[in-house]
Amino acid sequence: MGMGTRLFNKIAVVTGGGGGIGAEICSSFAKEGASVAVADIDIDAAQKVAAEINSSGSRAIALSFDVADIGATEKAADRTENELGPIDIWVNNAGVSYIVPFLDCTEELWDNTLRVNLTGTFIGCREAIGRMRQRKQGVILNMSSQSGKKGSSHYAAYCASKFGIIGLTQSLAVEFASSGIRVNALCPGVVMTTLWKDMKEDYASKRGIKTEEVIPYLEKRIPMGRLCTPGDIAGVAVFLASDESAYITGEAVNISGGQMML
Repeated sequence: MGMGTRLFNKIAVVTGGGGGIGAEICSSFAKEGASVAVADIDIDAAQKVAAEINSSGSRAIALSFDVADIGATEKAADRTENELGPIDIWVNNAGVSYIVPFLDCTEELWDNTLRVNLTGTFIGCREAIGRMRQRKQGVILNMSSQSGKKGSSHYAAYCASKFGIIGLTQSLAVEFASSGIRVNALCPGVVMTTLWKDMKEDYASKRGIKTEEVIPYLEKRIPMGRLCTPGDIAGVAVFLASDESAYITGEAVNISGGQMML
């Protein structure tokens, strides 16, 4: 695939960039001319994605930090700016997900889900906005979900965290519009990443179906008849990170094949 220029000379940080949706966003940004800091709690995964980007002729560095740790996030942002340049785009994509009946949802599981998904997004936004505001420009993309717009059973902590991300996104979009910073959320439908593969058995037991019936069951409920792919999400991320979407902020964009329209 040839190189594009929609993100030419931009510097992007992508958390959860070592696999699945995050890795696809990293490589799509790089193909459009961005330099990318690939951040993942799994440093080996981050290094692999960064190496692929570097070997294709774009620039990338690998970072490993806990998104819910303010000090570690700040250090990672400093390193990005020292090695690549001032940050233009920050994607809060790192996340965790568990399917459990509500009464089995422990305080620990609740805390961890909100810590990574919501607090991690808050800290990423703070770190990015602090830097972007001085330069009067920047784009933040927060990973929500169709579960951030419509609740589903056995998913209480995840839904709460993803609804929270949309509220945070809207608040920041209003507060920092005059600073030239745009903040949007992405709301994918079901993507069969490792996160989902790990949950397939739990989902099957929740629905009372066999594990091999999960994907056909999910596809039947989607008007376009197929699951979402990481590429579907990365395409929207590139658009929202680019100047083509210069007048879009505070949105929570559905990428769900017609399943979610609110």
